[in-house]
Amino acid sequence: MDKVSIFGVDICNVNFNEAIDIIKGFLKEDKMHTVVTPNTEIVMDAKNNPELREILNTKDLSVPDGIGLIYGAKIRKKPLKERVTGFDISMKLIDIAREEGYSLYLLGTKPEVVEKAYLNLREKYSDLNVVGYHHGYFKGTHLGIKDHEEEIEVIREINELKPDIIFLGLGYPKQELWMEENAKKLKSKLIIGNGGVIDILAGESKRAPDIFIKLNLEWFYRLVTNPSRIKRQIAIPKFLVSILLDRDSVK
Repeated sequence: MDKVSIFGVDICNVNFNEAIDIIKGFLKEDKMHTVVTPNTEIVMDAKNNPELREILNTKDLSVPDGIGLIYGAKIRKKPLKERVTGFDISMKLIDIAREEGYSLYLLGTKPEVVEKAYLNLREKYSDLNVVGYHHGYFKGTHLGIKDHEEEIEVIREINELKPDIIFLGLGYPKQELWMEENAKKLKSKLIIGNGGVIDILAGESKRAPDIFIKLNLEWFYRLVTNPSRIKRQIAIPKFLVSILLDRDSVK
């Protein structure tokens, strides 16, 4: 698979349809596959964090979920095909699960939020097999407490239900740390770290309107509707400046 390395983080150079075809292939195999969705902020953090950079680089599929990555790769003449978001992949996975009979499990966010997402999916899609859910406030690897009894219980519950697909919404870097340690212990076919997708499914947060997405201004919509994100959004201009100043930033 063709990849573009940005500050040492390997990004798969795929468009949306290619990513989905790869994931469909994963689901046909009787083993676990891991999907991560790094954005500009994540790459900037991993740039100076060898452990997390290695975790990202050893996953089965890593898609460019950030317009800054697209711009940065283009500046250094190593263009990525297009932005591929974790949200869009997750929504397509729901469609695939409905069509092919795969089961889904939700893991992450607050107890009341993940329950609401579960109930919303059950109500909206009568043909979707959502087999279970669990909040992300248990003691485990993502909190620096490896093999805690609460984490062991979550893994046991998941393995009893044997979901084909797991939506892991613990946020970066918690979901990546948890995935690295525990994915191999799960009797599933695919786990995707998809950040705030469960919150959106619960109706607790909204994605940007289509016009902002088409204009690649989703980051701007998030900033306007939630000014507290300013520190996070500053990562984009800092990232682009870093790209310009470092000839070896993209390979």
